[in-house]
Amino acid sequence: MAGYSVEERAAPHSLEYRLFFKDAAGRYISPFHDIPIYADAGKNVFNMVVEVPRWTNAKMEIATKDPLNPIKQDVKKGKLRYVANVFPHKGYIWNYGAIPQTWEDPGHKDENTGCCGDNDPIDVCEIGSKVCSRGEVIKVKVLGTLALIDEGETDWKIIAINIEDPEADNYNDINDVRRMKPGYLEATVDWFRRYKVPDGKPENQFAFNGEFKDKDFAMKVIKCTHEHWRALIAKKTDGGEISCTNLTVSDSPFCCSQECAKATVDAAPPCKAANPIPPEVDRWFYYQKN
Repeated sequence: MAGYSVEERAAPHSLEYRLFFKDAAGRYISPFHDIPIYADAGKNVFNMVVEVPRWTNAKMEIATKDPLNPIKQDVKKGKLRYVANVFPHKGYIWNYGAIPQTWEDPGHKDENTGCCGDNDPIDVCEIGSKVCSRGEVIKVKVLGTLALIDEGETDWKIIAINIEDPEADNYNDINDVRRMKPGYLEATVDWFRRYKVPDGKPENQFAFNGEFKDKDFAMKVIKCTHEHWRALIAKKTDGGEISCTNLTVSDSPFCCSQECAKATVDAAPPCKAANPIPPEVDRWFYYQKN
């Protein structure tokens, strides 16, 4: 995990659950702001924070509005969110997470999609064979991107592979995924199109008619979201409710002390055994595709 570790607070699958991050020296950090975007800039290798391991349903995410931005489970209408299993999918079909030090600015209208950003770090679908752990920080090679339009907001989905995957050297662009994992990209579009339908919402839409863009395009998108993050962390953009508390960005007015960070973690409830996952989370949903 490149020297990063995590510390759980409260019970997994509870409203209070938080997963805090530490660096190699054991200092508390923000996974949003303090983990560098690049693992190796010269080779265009990015860091990825794994929020949701493949096959699981709990919608875990970096808490952008909480100090130190721990991972927590998303909540809608007071209830913990679990993604539905829309047949034939089970949970998330990749390791799902985000690239740190990126931000999809809700005040910026994307020239490609005509929609503004979704106010989160940019999402990553990691397609390697290993099922990662929640909070794991892995190094990934970017292969392409899909432009989801989620309830009117631009929500880029970066397709990437863990550089430690045994087959990583064989993947260098989006067409390699199509050639070596036939059906996976089509399943990815299907997953994002329909995953909210069991909640009573319409199918999601896509820019570019649901076509994947290549590696070079994806790299430009990531670099653009990194520039938006730089403006956010330097207070050159109004981030609204987003917590920009960090410990390593020296020119940021939001930089705080380790004592302050430790106080934030200490204020959270102690770690407890995980709550049981509701049995209805395993239900499969069937419906006719439009």
